[in-house]
Amino acid sequence: QAYAVLATHSGSKPAWLSRSYPECCQTNADQTRQLHGGRHNHCRTSPIFREKCAIINTKLAERYADHPALGLWHVSNEYDGRDCHCDHCYGAFRNWLQERYDHDLDKLNHAYWSAFWSHTFPDWDAIEPLDGSIHGLQLDWERFKTCQTIVFFKAESAPLRRITPGVPITANFMTESDTLDYWAFAREVDVIAWDSYPNWHETGNDAVEAARTAMHHDISRAMKGGKPWMLMESVPSIPTRGAIKKRKEPGLHLLSALQAVAHGSDTVQYFQWRKSRGGCEKFHGAVVDHVGSEHTRVFREVAEVGQVLSKLDDVVGTSVEPEVALVLDWENEWALKFGGRVCLGPNVKYRETCLAYYLPFWEAGVPMDVIDQTCPLGGYKLVVAPMAYMLRPGFAERLRSFVGGGGTAVMTYWSAVVDESDLCFQGGFPGAGLRDVFGVWEEETQAYFPGETVGVAMASDNALALEGSYQAVDLCSIIHAEGAEVLASYRDGFPADGPALTVNTYGKGKAYY
Repeated sequence: QAYAVLATHSGSKPAWLSRSYPECCQTNADQTRQLHGGRHNHCRTSPIFREKCAIINTKLAERYADHPALGLWHVSNEYDGRDCHCDHCYGAFRNWLQERYDHDLDKLNHAYWSAFWSHTFPDWDAIEPLDGSIHGLQLDWERFKTCQTIVFFKAESAPLRRITPGVPITANFMTESDTLDYWAFAREVDVIAWDSYPNWHETGNDAVEAARTAMHHDISRAMKGGKPWMLMESVPSIPTRGAIKKRKEPGLHLLSALQAVAHGSDTVQYFQWRKSRGGCEKFHGAVVDHVGSEHTRVFREVAEVGQVLSKLDDVVGTSVEPEVALVLDWENEWALKFGGRVCLGPNVKYRETCLAYYLPFWEAGVPMDVIDQTCPLGGYKLVVAPMAYMLRPGFAERLRSFVGGGGTAVMTYWSAVVDESDLCFQGGFPGAGLRDVFGVWEEETQAYFPGETVGVAMASDNALALEGSYQAVDLCSIIHAEGAEVLASYRDGFPADGPALTVNTYGKGKAYY
């Protein structure tokens, strides 16, 4: 049986719609309306656009409801978190804020610490997401955009679920982007799908690029508790993205496809089947080139992938149960972007730091879930939470319980600094009751210029039995051991002789900082 994944249209609206209903186009921050063009430049809040999407999705579902090939609905395309500053979006944002803060304006003003610089909001209508000095407001605007995108997705999906209730629904995620909280979105789809476009041969280290790709595969697997996911888009040859357009070396396409399968994908799919004659992706890699035949290197390599996959039927539907989890959290990433970099600048490299902690497990062949701060921790032996600057509600309590019950946790510099509103914890960092879990007080954190390093040396006879000296870069924290064992110390620079790596026994578990 052959099945089709049938997509809806909303990712790119037609010109007649933009002309007849200009409110469907997004509005810029200066209140000018965007012209037609590009894609994803529709207003997610527009009642007219939602109405038109519902009409066409109803007609699609009615036409194909009984078609034997209909295997999956693919709603829209690559949802992102673009801004729209129209009256509809601002009204919806203020309503969302009232729900979030229990219709209590004083509660919102306290969360935003808006008295600073005399920015106290006198009423809800005064709130606009344009004040870059209020980090809590910026965070809420990002949260709202995710929420509004999900609401739009659910409105688009409603006719499909009503008319074809037995057909699952997905949307192709872009987990490499920081514009949406895909963990929140994942709860609304039936199966996870994402579009993977590694930049092979571009960084000078394909192993690191492979690890970065694997990390995102593992996010996709973890989003549904280990259920298989879909590689919705990949490219068999040269993509249009990336700085250097270099072809995949022989064998790398097969390796890339099988890597997705090894990390839980039950599909290997391509964008695109045939190269377009025009438009911005006319040279984006495809199975069928402009020559229009199967007599190309790329076509033969795709056929090879198909032959190999045909031998792997036993793998379909299987998964793994990792004992290690890495915490990569979108809301924390937003907080670092708005608040964390104000203090430490461009050295706050969140994704790079997460990858650095993922890499040794990947190299050792240790399966790893990549989760966010809302996920349960009970099934893991080790939880690594790099640069957890912002703690979401409940995460500190779950981490405390995890360590106390016998788990091992690892946190880094610049962790447990602020709450969900980007308000600093009082009483020293790490805050939210984690200071005693890790047995340290982080007094200061500073950034270093490119090329600057700080020496780190392991303590003699340390509990990890590690030896040697290392060089720290980008960021270093001055920490004080408050019951924790010092495993390594700085050897030069401003933090000389201060702890650089510690471990604390808490309950039945261990907490490394």
